[in-house]
Amino acid sequence: MKAWLAKNPRITLYFTPTSGSWLNLVEIFFGIITRQAIRRGTHHSAIETFIDGWNDRCEPFIWTETADGIIAKAVRPTTSNPRH
Repeated sequence: MKAWLAKNPRITLYFTPTSGSWLNLVEIFFGIITRQAIRRGTHHSAIETFIDGWNDRCEPFIWTETADGIIAKAVRPTTSNPRH
């Protein structure tokens, strides 16, 4: 990985805490849309209808974890051995 990154200097890796990333919210949204629209065998227009309805309700996701809790999870010691 280090050799590849050295050959591709325009690429920068960013590591985010697993429980503190905004991407978790994206995963939550796609989980909801999967359960409520996609798994029902609907097609493109039904997904657009779902998103329009979602936007009409327009309620934000609310973080339930405190900043201290997120930081504590981000700095906890790892349990796996990365050298396997």
